[in-house]
Amino acid sequence: MEYRCKGFGDEFTEVFKREMGFSRPRCFPRRISASEGLVKRITLHGKLNGHKECVNTVEFNSTGDVLVSGSDDRQVIFWDWAAKSKTFSYPSGHLDNIFQAKIMPFTDDRKIVTSSCDGQVRLGLVLENGQVDTRRLGKHQGRVYKLDVEPGSPHIFYSCGEDGVVQHFDLRSNSATKLFYCSSFTELNRQSRNSISLNAIVIDPRNPNYFAVGGSDEYARVYDIRKHQCDSSNNLDRPVNTFCPHHLVGADVHITGLAYSNTSELLVSYNDELIYLFQKNMGMGPTPLSVPPEELQKLEKPQVYLGHRNSQTVKSVSFFGPADDYVLSGSDCGHIFIWKKKGAKLVRLTAGDQQIVNHLEPHPYMPIFASCGIENSIKLWIPMADGILPLPDDAEKIMESNRQGREDHSLITLTPDVIMHVLRLQRRQNAAYIERRYDRADIENDEEDEGEAYLLGFSDGEASSEEGFTGNTTECNIS
Repeated sequence: MEYRCKGFGDEFTEVFKREMGFSRPRCFPRRISASEGLVKRITLHGKLNGHKECVNTVEFNSTGDVLVSGSDDRQVIFWDWAAKSKTFSYPSGHLDNIFQAKIMPFTDDRKIVTSSCDGQVRLGLVLENGQVDTRRLGKHQGRVYKLDVEPGSPHIFYSCGEDGVVQHFDLRSNSATKLFYCSSFTELNRQSRNSISLNAIVIDPRNPNYFAVGGSDEYARVYDIRKHQCDSSNNLDRPVNTFCPHHLVGADVHITGLAYSNTSELLVSYNDELIYLFQKNMGMGPTPLSVPPEELQKLEKPQVYLGHRNSQTVKSVSFFGPADDYVLSGSDCGHIFIWKKKGAKLVRLTAGDQQIVNHLEPHPYMPIFASCGIENSIKLWIPMADGILPLPDDAEKIMESNRQGREDHSLITLTPDVIMHVLRLQRRQNAAYIERRYDRADIENDEEDEGEAYLLGFSDGEASSEEGFTGNTTECNIS
């Protein structure tokens, strides 16, 4: 029997059912966290201040009590987010902006992997005395925007870079393994030597043998690690499936963010386009250009989420809720967008940054998320408003402005603050390039530090190889 109190929100109904014994205790937290009324009460809880430059990445640990962040200032900070206080920080060893910081699960929050604009993938190991030893694990030629950790594994993670390379890391072995270059498709339904600059990589939590990558073309590619030999002398770029909205095939777009749901749905965010949700049966197969147009038309179209703007930065996209009930995205307009996954109804729109919101990180089990963007602070969002918050009065104006911006790529309005930020970023990148070219002391010291190599179980010569695929013959341990 379904009980519902007329005039009250879903969250009141769930509380009523729980108190009356109509809802099982274990079901109640999940149902209340997924209620639309609760999501509409989400508001700013506070800020975490500690970084000196813009924050690019935030992540909760598996228990949700610790938040880790990385920034353009090259520092990694651990936060007690509930107390809004910094626990400790350490210099990452990177030579440029940190783009990703992830805590390896089941390591007592003592192993943190990071990636950066300098192309390095690094490990930070928190020692018993509170000190942190850092070590370079691998190298890409170009920026490394994203890492992803195999769900539940304290050892396995992947990286992808602007060089189009996907790397596999096992912290139990002595080196990274370069799996393949991600190549563009040709009209002959083969893959050319032109590599795809990769912005995103994500592992399917339902089956960690599968992972998806996205970058400088329109296709999200899914790979099966079991089909990839770890002989790095071969470039085995063999996707098992590809996803793309039909109308974007051949379009000048690229992917900035990917997310998998717990039921293997794939969420894809496109630069200067929209966000799309693909079911597993919507794929185009391993060679999408070989699919006849009439067959493409038979494929079910993905759910689309609109209203935001994704143009000026590399933005992520996320699921939110106990059953991935919602979709989260930041926007160039500085707002946070929350849509219902089913039906794509916009349920929450709020200002999240004075300039751009790049990343939203959901808490592992509570209806809470953290956000970061161009500003130096991290913001915490919690359903603590006294009543349901409606969409802002200018919501239609905001979304229309974003739509017009998407349709006219040439009319991009940059605020003076954003212009200054871009100029500062370019100066730092130029300085880092000169430093890497003429003064490699930092990296060489890392490679020559036998104490760290012994501590982490690495062999210096193999752990920091910058060679191509030839010469790296390490065995890939898949778990």
